[in-house]
Amino acid sequence: MSARLLHLSDTHLLADAGLHQGAVDTTAALGDVLAGLAGLGDLDAVVVSGDVSEDGTPASYAAVRALVEGFARPRGAAVVWAVGNHDVRAPFAAGLLDRPGHDPDEPVDVVVDAGGLRVVSLDTSVPGAGYGELRPAQLERLADLLRGAAPRGTVVVHHHPVLPAPTVLHEALRLQRPHELLDVVRGTDVRVLLSGHYHHPYVAALDGVTAVVAPAVANRTDVLVTAGRERAVRGSGACVVDLADDGTVRVTVLTVPRPGDGEVVVDLDEEAVRGIAAAAGVPAR
Repeated sequence: MSARLLHLSDTHLLADAGLHQGAVDTTAALGDVLAGLAGLGDLDAVVVSGDVSEDGTPASYAAVRALVEGFARPRGAAVVWAVGNHDVRAPFAAGLLDRPGHDPDEPVDVVVDAGGLRVVSLDTSVPGAGYGELRPAQLERLADLLRGAAPRGTVVVHHHPVLPAPTVLHEALRLQRPHELLDVVRGTDVRVLLSGHYHHPYVAALDGVTAVVAPAVANRTDVLVTAGRERAVRGSGACVVDLADDGTVRVTVLTVPRPGDGEVVVDLDEEAVRGIAAAAGVPAR
C-alpha cells in the first residue's frame, strides 16, 4: 500500500509572530505555505523535521501546532515533529507532544504509527550547540525497533542530515558520525530518511535508502555564495514524498511563492561565519 507524506522543515516560529532574523514573519510564512499546498489530497503524515521554533517558547509551539494540525486533520494525516538545534526540549515536548516535565538532558524521540507506516523521529540536537549527533542509546533503541518490520515500512526523521553540507557554516554544524545511523538502517525496512537544517533541498540514495533534505519555511540558503560566506534569501518550500508499493521513492520539491522572494535576509562574511562555527560547532577535542 503506497504512502504519501508532506515534509516541512525549519519553520522557526517565534512568540507573538516575531520576525526571524529580524526580517521574516515565519508564522505568516508557514500559513502561506500551507495555504499554497491546499490542493494536496489525503496524506498519511505531515512531518516537520526540526527547528520548529526559533525561540523555544510555549507560544511559538502553540502557534505552529495549531497551523500544522489544522492542515493535517482534514487530510487524515498523522503529525510527526522532530527536535532541531533551535528547539528547546522541555517546551517542545510539552507543547507538541503533550509530555510536560520532560528532562531537558534527555533526547525527545518519538515513534508514530501512521496507518501501518512507522515514522520514527530522532532527536539529533545538542543543547546549546548547532551541530548534531545521536547518542549510542538512541541508535541501540532504533536497531532494536527495526528488528521487526512495520506493515508499510519505516520512515526515520532527524533534523541534521546524513548528506554533506552545502556551505562552510553548515559543515561546521552538521551531523557527527552520520555513518552510524546509516549502519543501523541498512538492510532494514527503512524507506527514507527525512531531514532539514540546510534550508535547501537535497535528495540522494545511500546504501539503498533515500535521504531527503527539505527546503525551509523560514528562508532559503544561497548555495552559490562565495565559499566561506553565508547568505540566506526569502523563500519557502516543502517536499511531497511518495512511497510506492514497488519500493520506489519519489520526491517532489515544491516552492510556494511569497512577496519579496529572493531578497537577502542574512549575509555573513567569513569572519562572522568563523565566529558562529566556533561558538556553535563541534568543540575542539
